[in-house]
Amino acid sequence: MPRELSLAEIFQIGYYWETKILLTAVKLDLFSALDSRSDSASDLAHRLTLDERALSLLLHALVAMRVLTKHEDRFANTAVARKHLVKAGPDYVGHLLVLHDSEWTNWGKLEETVRTGVSPVRRHVFETDPEMGANVLAVLDRIGRGSGVTLAKVLQLDGVEHMLDVGGGAGTNAIAFCREYPRLRATVFDLPATLPVTERSIKEAGLEDRIAVMPGNFNTDSLGGRYDLVLLSDVLHYQDAQANAALVHKSFAHLTDTGRLVIKDRFLDPDRTSPAWTTAFAVHILVNTEEGRCFTTREAMGWMNRAGFASVTELEPRAIVQGIKAGDD
Repeated sequence: MPRELSLAEIFQIGYYWETKILLTAVKLDLFSALDSRSDSASDLAHRLTLDERALSLLLHALVAMRVLTKHEDRFANTAVARKHLVKAGPDYVGHLLVLHDSEWTNWGKLEETVRTGVSPVRRHVFETDPEMGANVLAVLDRIGRGSGVTLAKVLQLDGVEHMLDVGGGAGTNAIAFCREYPRLRATVFDLPATLPVTERSIKEAGLEDRIAVMPGNFNTDSLGGRYDLVLLSDVLHYQDAQANAALVHKSFAHLTDTGRLVIKDRFLDPDRTSPAWTTAFAVHILVNTEEGRCFTTREAMGWMNRAGFASVTELEPRAIVQGIKAGDD
């Protein structure tokens, strides 16, 4: 049985101060300004046209948070800040943090959302701000490359010839799968505004001859031909159960007779109190999507059963479920 929280730990959970301090530093691009140099609060404030006293307080807090260092009166980036928070670097993740900052207002409406059940948003950032969406996809692509390779090995795709990655974003999984299985071809289906990022990633990977893109809305448009594998990776939590059940049914219709549907997502345990991160993510989805929510693997497997899949299994707890069609339409 886990121990009870102390009063100090309750207060610590309630403090959002450090979060906003870091997000503000990223928005002000302080880490890029300190790239390969150290600076005093006075000089940095002058260069960035900021208030020296206020900036000094922020910089000292960032030192305490271990993202900056201080020697005498000069501040500098730590190694992790140099790698991930300097905009010109190849491993920059600031775009994702800027997205989190843009969602700050939505989080401020959590009480109202809980009272009314009505989300403060109507459209996702990928629809309302394509440039922001593209930057976020690029970051998620870098973060997800390793997990894409792992997923490809878990699924054992040796006999798969053509896969469809629905809502495939930057093509992260399609690229990883095609690299792991040289005979595999893939199609990435996503919104038209997303696909320029996808095409760029595919070109950089040198896989233009094996990975195609298809623009559309997966809830309203056809998914094209028939596939040996349809992948729904981290897309179902953006919409409600009815839309997901319909998408699973549509995927079933686009599979070959022995094809399979794989759903990878952030699933909750049956009692919905774990994993801890996913329970918080479910609240994030509540205030940042119109109809989204986190589901259990049991719910996802139920959609598959009702769609007609002959075999439905949970490949990884709270992470991956698979349905094998294994029969005629």
